[in-house]
Amino acid sequence: MMQTNRLFRRPGAAALALGLLIAATPATAGDHRVVEHGVETPHQPVVQRTDFVFDVAPDGSGALGIPERARLAAWFDALGLRYGDRVAFAEAPGAAPGLRQGIERVVGRYGLLVGDTAPVTAGEAPAGGIRVVVSRSTASVPGCPTWRDRAEADLVGGLSDNYGCASSSNLAAMVADPQDLVQGREATLDPANGVSARAIKSYREKEPTGAGGLQTMSAGGN
Repeated sequence: MMQTNRLFRRPGAAALALGLLIAATPATAGDHRVVEHGVETPHQPVVQRTDFVFDVAPDGSGALGIPERARLAAWFDALGLRYGDRVAFAEAPGAAPGLRQGIERVVGRYGLLVGDTAPVTAGEAPAGGIRVVVSRSTASVPGCPTWRDRAEADLVGGLSDNYGCASSSNLAAMVADPQDLVQGREATLDPANGVSARAIKSYREKEPTGAGGLQTMSAGGN
């Protein structure tokens, strides 16, 4: 009888050990990815920038001639120049101010302004000319959406692998200038001069209606 009891205990212990092993399997299975326990998603927008270059030569008077103006406008149209693109100049020594002003007027037709510093590019502008550099940035979230793990409990309190893909992808799609995700933007307006700020200031400085005392009234209307 004692020997029979020992035989039953051993399978029971083996079954318990097997059960613990199976229960622990989901927490260790898979590709051994890093488990995220916080609320910050690892899927963040990635910004890529592409620089397009166009060299403009001056005419005999040092200004932007009609043929060059047409070539420049055709190039902008081919690029689909739009809001969010950044335009900058790399001027060669001796470039005439009239050439720069002519190019700025063409850029202004697309609703854009010319930046101060152009990115470094291969080569240089022709003698007396100006190199126009259009920088276009795009934002995307690599690897999204991802369904490497199943939408079920992982027994370690980690986030789903697809967590944050929707929010980050929407942010990358809606931002007007993707470079704002990298560098941000400084405030260029004085809040004290804003229309809303002036209205709030007038409201705060207005004398209360009861400051002059209470009005005396009688039942007779006198």
